Amino acid sequence: MKRWHIVILVALFALVAASCANSDDSSETTTSAASGTATTTTAASGSTDTTAPTTETTEPAAASGPYEHLAAAEAGEYAGTTVSIQGQWVDDEETAFTSSIAEFAERTGIEIVYDGVTDHETVLTVRVEGGDAPDIAQIAQPGLMHSFAESGDLVALDGFMNMEQLAADYSEAWTTLGEFDGSTYGVFYKAATKSIVWYPVQAWSDAGYEPPTTWDELMALSQKIIDDGNGNPWCISIEHGDASGWVATDWVEDILLRSAGPEVYDQWVSHEIPFNDPRVLEAAEIMSGIWYAPEWVWGGNTAINATYIGDIPTYMFTDPKPECWMHKQASWIADFFGSDPDTEELLYEPGVDAKFFYLPSMSGDAPVLGSGDMFIMFNDRPEVEAVMEFLATAEAAKVWAELGGLISPNSSVPLDWYTGYSSAESAAILAGATALRFDASDIMPAEVGAGTFWSGMVEWVAANGAGTETIFAGIEDSWPEG
Repeated sequence: MKRWHIVILVALFALVAASCANSDDSSETTTSAASGTATTTTAASGSTDTTAPTTETTEPAAASGPYEHLAAAEAGEYAGTTVSIQGQWVDDEETAFTSSIAEFAERTGIEIVYDGVTDHETVLTVRVEGGDAPDIAQIAQPGLMHSFAESGDLVALDGFMNMEQLAADYSEAWTTLGEFDGSTYGVFYKAATKSIVWYPVQAWSDAGYEPPTTWDELMALSQKIIDDGNGNPWCISIEHGDASGWVATDWVEDILLRSAGPEVYDQWVSHEIPFNDPRVLEAAEIMSGIWYAPEWVWGGNTAINATYIGDIPTYMFTDPKPECWMHKQASWIADFFGSDPDTEELLYEPGVDAKFFYLPSMSGDAPVLGSGDMFIMFNDRPEVEAVMEFLATAEAAKVWAELGGLISPNSSVPLDWYTGYSSAESAAILAGATALRFDASDIMPAEVGAGTFWSGMVEWVAANGAGTETIFAGIEDSWPEG
């Protein structure tokens, strides 16, 4: 398990601004924590001032603003305190997030310890059950939030946050997703659209292919790639350790949203209709026509189950031509297109070497399947409340939005903060959506959404699409009562 522990202080902000350059004016200490080790970077004391202290004092700035505890933090009332955050963001995403909160930590004097964990959901559940929950956690599944809230492990945000301000900054769709049993427990920080398909620009140009705008055109293009002798049209894989299978759930959801429509999708998510409703099985059959059709997917079902999700897009860039030509995945997958070992720069730049198109509709509308990352709170202290309130502001997203790779669900974030091809194009797709629906597996009870749905998809792929009705019936049977 790969883990990072970063404490963000004044010195870390200076290090980020200076591209992590080392300085003799700082010191680094390593301390143990219950979850592992934490690297703490602190500012050096500098030269000693022997001047006698003056009796004059400066009053801290009066706390003001829409969020009470955030205003108090900005006034310095929580300087010297520590707040821990655990999340799934590692590598570039970790750097982007910690950079986004570094200036806030500098201003307020609050130490923010970020723990990036690759098996995040598993580790978080173990920590919560063991009484060692972080102060704040990032999660991508409202269903998991519901489980923590139901067990009494979470702090209700409406007990201290200004809900009017939250409603002003977020649409009802986002605030509702952060609720459980009449109370608000989650604040969304990061949004994404999953209804996109990546392709290698130069190879497509050389082959004379154009992005399809209808589902029928997409199917015809897939067959044409085969007929042209260009190999497999689709790059698909679902191997992701403990989370293997979630990629397949996205496909089921995106197709159902197109084949049956948003109303049926909502009924399915809320279990008003069974998991194995005939319309869901119909969506699975459409999906089978891509995933299990001979020659349509690189490596067939064996490779789908065995190939790491971060490796599969690289097969779009093989020489002398792609081994597969299309890859359905959210914009974050560009981080896995490969990088130069010397410079660590991406070998294939989004918007130049690789672009994406909207996964076409089946009926002329424009439904979009989205997802998001929220923050939830386990420990109730004033400084933790202040950090939660900060994470709900537009400022908390600014650095990451400008770096590229983040779309904020906070409507107060100015559009001109977004840079780069992926963010701009994703924002445009979301803006043009006729219906926006959240990832179903993230909303369903965790036993299903992050359990039997995932494992059922692995089983389904292993069977090369056989036994659909039995597998989907098994998922339906696993739905918790009540």
